Amino acid sequence: MTFGVIIKSLLLFIAAGICEIGGGYLVWLWLRNGKGFVLGVLGGLILFLYGIVPTFQPPAAHFGRVYAAYGGIFVVLSILWGWLIDKQTPDRFDLLGGLICIVGVSVIMYWPRS
Repeated sequence: MTFGVIIKSLLLFIAAGICEIGGGYLVWLWLRNGKGFVLGVLGGLILFLYGIVPTFQPPAAHFGRVYAAYGGIFVVLSILWGWLIDKQTPDRFDLLGGLICIVGVSVIMYWPRS
């Protein structure tokens, strides 16, 4: 897998994560925090986009591999979202867990295969 393909793949993972976490956050605001119904609908549409974005991953990456690796990206993005949006500073265990997830993503998606 070339460096360019890896960068594109990582950008797609980040886009999918923003769609999933952002859409879920809007639904959360609607149902848990009593914000407007429009936020819930917008969140649902963004969550729909989350289902589309991973389909653009490299052809060699099958569904199970993409979603397994995405799980690690989701963990890291969730920690970042909590820190930047909800102002919850991650502790060293959050950071260590996120690092472990990134190593897992790298092995699952980008380790050379024969």
